Amino acid sequence: MDNLRLKFSKTGRAIYISHLDLMRTMQRAFFRAGLKLKYSEGFNPHAQISFALPLSVGTASCCELMDFRLSEFMSLTEIPFLLNKALPEGISVLEAYEPQTKFKDIKWLDVDGAFEYDGRSADDKVSGLMDFFSQNSIIIPKKNKSGISEVDIAPSIKSIEFDSSGSFVRLKAIVSAQNPTLNPELLVSALEHLAPELAPDFGAFTRTQLYDCDMNIFR
Repeated sequence: MDNLRLKFSKTGRAIYISHLDLMRTMQRAFFRAGLKLKYSEGFNPHAQISFALPLSVGTASCCELMDFRLSEFMSLTEIPFLLNKALPEGISVLEAYEPQTKFKDIKWLDVDGAFEYDGRSADDKVSGLMDFFSQNSIIIPKKNKSGISEVDIAPSIKSIEFDSSGSFVRLKAIVSAQNPTLNPELLVSALEHLAPELAPDFGAFTRTQLYDCDMNIFR
């Protein structure tokens, strides 16, 4: 069969499953579900699967994507049903479909988040957060393979909004998914380095949607 695409969510306790463990988990789920993945040829065959935008440990998502190939025909409507019976709690297949474009064409990412302020008023932070992230330049140190370099994350933030909700500040943002990649955790890192009075005691993020460069929902 040609390449197929799986859309799935990773929430709850499953957010602590690493990317490598996720790859193993999905392969085991296919096996238990009786879905035969196609393998490469050669001395070291491996399952023909690939993931878009590996997810950081601790981040949730409602829009994870995995491409795969099966060695025999299976109805697209049956695949989610069979896999969901074999997957662990927190990982749920939402849809299986024929891909329309390649992972390299993903450009933007919808992110929902929550900032928690222990013993501090969340209401008092919203205005400062809006002002901070509306700056034309936000330069922070970032680790890379060669060490630490300075990067400007402002151009990678297409939009960002905040509102208070009890002891939390909720955020909605659209950030660059790749070329360059903006890990939402860098939003907290920027506050810790440049505006510690606005930095939350805890931050949590959920990916909610993927887009191409024209802001069309990625398929």
